[in-house]
Amino acid sequence: MKNKTIVLFLLFILILTSGFGCKLPTGEEKEGMKPIVLTYWRVYDDADAFEDIIEKYKTLHSFITIEYKKFRYSEYEKELLNALAEDRGPDIFSIPSTWLVSYQNKLEPLPPEITMVYPVTKGTIKKETVPELRTTKSLTLRELKNNFVDIIYQDVILEKDEQRRIYGLPMYIDTLAMFYNRDLLNNAGITEAPKYWNRQFQQAVKKLTKQNIKGKIIQVGVGLGGSENIEKSSDILSLLMMQNGATMIEEGSVLFHTVPAGSDRKYNPGLEALRFYTDFASPAKEVYCWNSSLDNSLNLFTSGNLAMMFGYAYHLPIIKAQAPKLNFSVAKMPQIEGNPQQINYANYWIEVVSAKSEHSDEAWDFIQFATQEEQAETYLEKTKKATALRGLINKQIDDLDVGSFAEQVLTAQSWYRGHDVEAAEEAVDEMIDLTILGEKDVEDIIEQGASKVQQTINY
Repeated sequence: MKNKTIVLFLLFILILTSGFGCKLPTGEEKEGMKPIVLTYWRVYDDADAFEDIIEKYKTLHSFITIEYKKFRYSEYEKELLNALAEDRGPDIFSIPSTWLVSYQNKLEPLPPEITMVYPVTKGTIKKETVPELRTTKSLTLRELKNNFVDIIYQDVILEKDEQRRIYGLPMYIDTLAMFYNRDLLNNAGITEAPKYWNRQFQQAVKKLTKQNIKGKIIQVGVGLGGSENIEKSSDILSLLMMQNGATMIEEGSVLFHTVPAGSDRKYNPGLEALRFYTDFASPAKEVYCWNSSLDNSLNLFTSGNLAMMFGYAYHLPIIKAQAPKLNFSVAKMPQIEGNPQQINYANYWIEVVSAKSEHSDEAWDFIQFATQEEQAETYLEKTKKATALRGLINKQIDDLDVGSFAEQVLTAQSWYRGHDVEAAEEAVDEMIDLTILGEKDVEDIIEQGASKVQQTINY
């Protein structure tokens, strides 16, 4: 009898340690294992940019399927708004950071914690994978500030119920940089792309600009001065104003040209930046190289007739596709000589969750997973974009394509946080056009522009 008792006891221990004694899933765990489909809408990137990330995520959550859909930019917002209004919108979607304020009431912020079912291996002799509910803390504001570059912390946090909440996370960040035609600079005897907006820069523009005997510009030194025919003209002017010390917006008031508080200077940095920008479109100025009759700056650059163009990393594949033999490079954006603080301009999209999603926790869990270093690095390698994560910057700095952009992400800034970024950009472009026209005082033009932008803030 004693031996029989010992055998039964050992058998019981064997069952417990071999996995046969693993508990069956609870009701909550069964509920968490029900198949879920998350729809994910984006622009620009093909599905293969996320293929590895989605596959890896599915190993953690096999019950979740992610359906990725890519749209053309021209059709994206209309389709997105219609779908959200008709309750057929995506669970996860991507928007420019400048849309965040206008989309806030359509979004679900990051919850403080998320409960998900994870596969857990149990047992020693016979291993079994069983479902287990786990509650994990979401990314905190402190972690957001420590892990991502500064501009992200400034952009993705909004107030809700008197609490500061994270409304989106980025896969990358883009910054304005200088694209330059190496052959044109070589022929002009210019050894490197200008680093500063100084006399040397202006002399380079003069050397690189050519006119025919009728005075028609046939080679352009730099893409500055205009609005409609210059890529991201409003961003370039905004950056010049910010680099020059202009306060763009303060406590919800659009200023543009205000002298810093406490200063007794009469110098208006925004106004001088506008004058500097439009000088390149003034025939009376020695740096004249631009007018409204010229082709778009991107087309001029790819045709080999523009020496220096300002653009983003997303212009790289366009340039390479349109001009595969063009000998060009990318340099960091010029700064103001003697200014100890570098200022660059940010342009990027963020991944957000629909307020109407029935699976917002799962959607946010995927976004947090995708924006971690390991997954983000996979995405960045495929898309050739600069990282928004501090931990990946040094890995990208030496990259021939994105190195210059990556070097700028720590000093990248933006200023618009309103309800209609397109109207704001139009107001900035109008400031350029009116200044070139010369029929109004520049002070009045800037005040009028600031007033129009203010209307998009005060919705």
